[in-house]
Amino acid sequence: MAESNEWTQEQEPEEPAAEQPAGPEGEAAPEAAAEVETPAERIAYLEAKSAELKDQLLRALAETENTRRRMRKEAEDTAKYAVSKLAKDLLAAPDNLRRALDAIPAEGRQGDALLERLAEGVELVEREMLAIFERHGIQRIEPLGAPFDHNFHQALFEVATADQPPGTVVQVLAPGYVIHDRLLRPAMVAVAKAPAANDAGEERGKGGETPG
Repeated sequence: MAESNEWTQEQEPEEPAAEQPAGPEGEAAPEAAAEVETPAERIAYLEAKSAELKDQLLRALAETENTRRRMRKEAEDTAKYAVSKLAKDLLAAPDNLRRALDAIPAEGRQGDALLERLAEGVELVEREMLAIFERHGIQRIEPLGAPFDHNFHQALFEVATADQPPGTVVQVLAPGYVIHDRLLRPAMVAVAKAPAANDAGEERGKGGETPG
């Protein structure tokens, strides 16, 4: 009986494997058929891709040109303003020369030949130094009588006066300087302001007018 059962299990037929759908020549068909692309669709795709690549190329060229211009501008600025720090340190020299000249009274120069020659020598040094500055794009700002400009002037105090319109520079304590189109040092100035009502009345009274 044992041999009979063993033979039955060995001879039991296997279940047939599931048949795959056959292709045109007996081959298995793919699970998902590829979409068919027409020539018109292919042309439209290539044209869109070409336009995209052209746009990327133009953007890259524009960025390269902007970078080139930026580097050229930086190189020009470096060449133009390289002496800014040195020039700012040298501004004390013409300031001191001008103070020395202002300290010499006009009548003293007229009555003393030696003092006159000394003053002329100081003026010559001052002119030569300013000429050197100008050759390097550095110019002095002398704003006396001009309207106050916060871009180039620094107001230290106000002066009440009726002789000048309010906001006019009436005194220059130290000249300013620019290098090319950049401010190197603002001019230190005093600015006119309208006098108070009582001050204006006193000035009119001094002039012979009766205050109203």
